[in-house]
Amino acid sequence: MKTADTDPNGAEISRRSFLKNTAGTVALSMAGGASVTAAAPVFNANSIHSVSMASEKSLIGAYGPWAASLLPAQPPLSFRNSKWGNIEAWRKEALEKTRELVSAPAKPALPKVTVKKKYTYDGLEIEELTWQLPYGRPTEAVLLKPAGTTKPLPGILGLHDHAGMKYFGLRKIVKTSDDQHPILKEHQETDYGGRAWANEIAKQGHVVLVHDTYAFGSRRVHYEDTKGLNWGAVSTEGKSDADPEKTENIRTYNAWSSEHEHVMSKSLFSAGTTWPGVFLMEDQVALDILAARKEVDANRLGCGGLSGGGLRTVYLAGLDPRIKCAVCVGFMTTWKDLILNKSFNHTWMTYTPLLPKYLDFPEILGLRVPLPTLVLNNNQDELYTLPEMKQADAILTEVFKKAGASDKYKASFYDGPHKFDADMQKEAFEWFRKWL
Repeated sequence: MKTADTDPNGAEISRRSFLKNTAGTVALSMAGGASVTAAAPVFNANSIHSVSMASEKSLIGAYGPWAASLLPAQPPLSFRNSKWGNIEAWRKEALEKTRELVSAPAKPALPKVTVKKKYTYDGLEIEELTWQLPYGRPTEAVLLKPAGTTKPLPGILGLHDHAGMKYFGLRKIVKTSDDQHPILKEHQETDYGGRAWANEIAKQGHVVLVHDTYAFGSRRVHYEDTKGLNWGAVSTEGKSDADPEKTENIRTYNAWSSEHEHVMSKSLFSAGTTWPGVFLMEDQVALDILAARKEVDANRLGCGGLSGGGLRTVYLAGLDPRIKCAVCVGFMTTWKDLILNKSFNHTWMTYTPLLPKYLDFPEILGLRVPLPTLVLNNNQDELYTLPEMKQADAILTEVFKKAGASDKYKASFYDGPHKFDADMQKEAFEWFRKWL
C-alpha cells in the first residue's frame, strides 16, 4: 500500500515520487518491477554456512538470503502441502492457527447504528451513518444504494486504501457531493481513474457500505490525545484557530501520523494483538451491519479494495466465509518479496508475526478456497517486484486447482503503476456481477 514520506520541511511526498527520486541510492532496480535480489538463491540448513553472501544485496544487506532461507519451501499449513487431502480438515487447522496469530480483539455485540443524514446524489440514495465501538472515537460510514431500491440486493463492503493519508478514510473511495476536497479529487484521479469506485459499483445494483477503519478518518489518532511524543511537525487539531480541512494542515497531520505508525504497531503487539487483527474485527463489525440491512441479501456479500483495501481484503475474505466474492487490488506478493525487496515501503499494518512460518502471504487469502477470488495487479507497481507477484499468482492457482475450483480464481496483470483504474474496475465489477 502506498505510504508517505516527508521532506525536511514536513511536506508530504508521495510514495511513487519517493521511489522515483531515490532509485539511485537504495540499490534497487525498478525496471519491470524487479529488484536485483529477485533471483536470490535458496539455502538449506546444511549448506547455508558454507556459502558466501557478501555479494548478495537486499534491504538488509548480506543477511537477506539467510533471512529468506528461513521461510519453509512448503509451509506446513499450505493447502499445497501433500499432507493435506481433505479440504475441510486442512481449513479447520489452518484457520485456527491463523486466527491465533492474527489475535483479533473480541468482536463486540452489534452496535447501535445512528443515521446522521439521508439524501440522493448521482442516482444513489446515500446514508451517513455512525456507530460506537468499545474504544476510540465513533466510526463514521456511508451507505450507498441505487435510488428506488425495493428488493434485497447483493452487499459489498468497500475497503478504503492507506495512501499515506490517515486524515481521510472512506472519503477516498466515495463521492457524496460536487464539492470535493482537492486532495481527494487528486487521489481519485491518480489512483482510481478519476472515479469514486464505491459509487460506481453501487450504481450497478449493489448496496455498498464504506467505513472508516482503525486509525483513519473518524477513527484517526488525534495528536492532542497523545503524550510523550514530541518529534517533527504536529497536527493543528485542537487549536481554536485551526481549520483541520486546510490542505496544509491535512498534509501536516498525514506526515505526523506516518511517523506515529511504528509506535501504534509496537503498542498493539505489546497488547497481544496485531494491526491486521484490529482491522479484521472492525471490518467484521461493518460486515455485520451491512448484512443486517433489510435491503441487503446477507447470502450475497462481497468485499474489495485497492492497496490498504487490498490488504484488508486478504485478511477479511480469507478469514470470514460470509464474504462470497472477493476482489483484492494492488496488494499481492510473497513474504520473500517483503524480506528482500519491499518491506521499506509498506505499512506496519501488513504484518502478522510468525504467520510466515505456516502460510505464505497469498495463502491467507487462499484460506477462502473455493469461494470466488479475483486478484488485480499492476506490472509496474512500485510496491512489489513482478516476479514475486507472479509467484503469488502461481501459489493461488495451485491452491484453487487442488481444490477443484480453478474457475473460482483469476489474476490479471495490467500495465502501469499502483492503481485501480477504470479498466481494472470494469473487470472487478464484472466479477462481482458474475458471482453475487
